[in-house]
Amino acid sequence: MSILRQFADGYSYWMDGVAAPVVRLLGRLLTPRKVWLVEQADGTFRLQGPVGGQTPSVSVRIANGIATCPGDVAAAVKGSRVELAMLPGRFFFRSLEFPQRASAFLDGIIRAQIDRITPWNADEAAFGWSAPAQIAQDRISLTIAAAARAQIVPFAQALARLGAKSTVVTAVAPDDAAKMPITVLEHRVAGAPAERRVRRVLAFGFLSLGIFAVLAIVSDLVIGNTLRNSQDEVSQRIAERRGIIRAGNDAAGNSALAKLSRLKNQTPASVIALEALSRVLPDLTYVTELRIEAGKLQIVGISNDAPSLIRLIEQSPHFSRATFFAPTTRAPSDPGDRYHIEAQITPIFEPPS
Repeated sequence: MSILRQFADGYSYWMDGVAAPVVRLLGRLLTPRKVWLVEQADGTFRLQGPVGGQTPSVSVRIANGIATCPGDVAAAVKGSRVELAMLPGRFFFRSLEFPQRASAFLDGIIRAQIDRITPWNADEAAFGWSAPAQIAQDRISLTIAAAARAQIVPFAQALARLGAKSTVVTAVAPDDAAKMPITVLEHRVAGAPAERRVRRVLAFGFLSLGIFAVLAIVSDLVIGNTLRNSQDEVSQRIAERRGIIRAGNDAAGNSALAKLSRLKNQTPASVIALEALSRVLPDLTYVTELRIEAGKLQIVGISNDAPSLIRLIEQSPHFSRATFFAPTTRAPSDPGDRYHIEAQITPIFEPPS
């Protein structure tokens, strides 16, 4: 049981780690309406921003975790993202310098500095810092704003009771000429329900994936075995059919059709023999007579170099046993020697095995 408990705790911790970033991402993508409350010297907060199409000159008083304001202001705060700009006197400010390469690790570095430069530790303090500014010698400068979390959180909780979706507490350093606000605290009241919904969606998704995985494994076992059996049966039938075809070929090997097929493959083609002869004979050689009978070629013609024709015809794979079947003569009116050559024609198609 302890192993199951450890697994359940680890799964719950992992789900929390996944749900929180998803909720933050959704919060950035689905930005609600913004309302600005600026603290005045008398401790009240002046509303800035349009309410009912106008910028009202109304004040909101927050005391003991309770916000008091007119109904239209409460309606504007409900479901909005409230930016609460508080007086600098409520915060502790300190300027710090770091090497430029520390820019990627500011969160951890500043959290470690809070215990040293403020009266609170990192868990007790609400703190933030300004955007780093480049200074000489590859260093950066920034300003830290910090306050006791117990003094700041009640303001955010009071606005949450009015229906604010989230509250961002900001402060401006007294010596900051640019008046750039520093975010000290971000309080979300809709995070827990949203995280629960995200957890439920993730759990349902993982459960669905698990079910699909089980179905896939079962399908593979059932359908895979069926397909393998069918494949074996088809392979057996193919082997049987091939055996029948081979037996039929052996039986038909001595039939009249097989004899005609062998005769066709063993008989030389006259057209191919003529084509081969035209490639073999040189340009100044002429053929006046040509006969093809019983696989034998006989040619009669005139050539300037009749003896070389025997060698040229023998070199062709289409002919063999080339020889003169009559004497070579030369008439006064002939431009060359009159030759009489015969050769065996080699069949182009070999009989099938």
